[in-house]
Amino acid sequence: MIEFFIPNASSFGGDIDDLFDFITVIIGVAFILSLGTLIYFMIRFRRKKGVGAEYITGEKHKEKKWTHYPHYVVIALDVVIIAFNIVVWVHVKQTLPPKDNLIKVIGQQWSWSFVDAGPDGILDTADDIATVNDLHVKVDETYHFELHSRDVIHNFSVPVFRLRQDGMPGRTVTGWFKPTKTGTFDIQCAEMCGYGHGIMGGAITVHSEESYNETIAQINNGTYESHYQKRMGTKTPLPSDTAQTKEEGSFAKLLAKVF
Repeated sequence: MIEFFIPNASSFGGDIDDLFDFITVIIGVAFILSLGTLIYFMIRFRRKKGVGAEYITGEKHKEKKWTHYPHYVVIALDVVIIAFNIVVWVHVKQTLPPKDNLIKVIGQQWSWSFVDAGPDGILDTADDIATVNDLHVKVDETYHFELHSRDVIHNFSVPVFRLRQDGMPGRTVTGWFKPTKTGTFDIQCAEMCGYGHGIMGGAITVHSEESYNETIAQINNGTYESHYQKRMGTKTPLPSDTAQTKEEGSFAKLLAKVF
């Protein structure tokens, strides 16, 4: 159901979608049955002239069954949901497949910094590729990421990948993704991290091999204009004053001064 609103562009996105669909169907059926039963009882046992109300204590077994039996069903369905969830969790969160490349993701109030390990696949070497609010990856390649936070808790969220991961100050959190569709997609912070939380966004572009090589060459020679900069209407290096307003007291100006 989710894919009708936000496309799936990662290898494990289908597993997340299936889990959501499964839970939605179970909850939807239970809701309809519960509501239908309630409406039936309201009509069947509505007040009638000449018929007195009866006080039911609920102590007899035949009276308790309307509580016990649905409760047993709910518990059984919960067990099924938890089992499905564990399978998906182990696949997505607990298992790191062999990587094709490695990136470092750094969250700070209120921007994203990225460091691509480059051709050697090792971070903090001369061929690293550093960008701000703009990440470039290849389609059908598996990426491991190291997530850091410089200040407060941030959440690295890529909706089309069905990826969300908290970044904790003082900790390195690892994860992975494998893009399956080319295009430029949103990066969000999904954890309330301060008054600039709403503008803490970025862009991830999934390239073909040829497109990726061309873009990296432009980044290295300083001629690339990022998708994030295009959205903000500026070619100024980031982080910077990217406000599109002249009012000195504006919210955008206030945020820009923090950097």
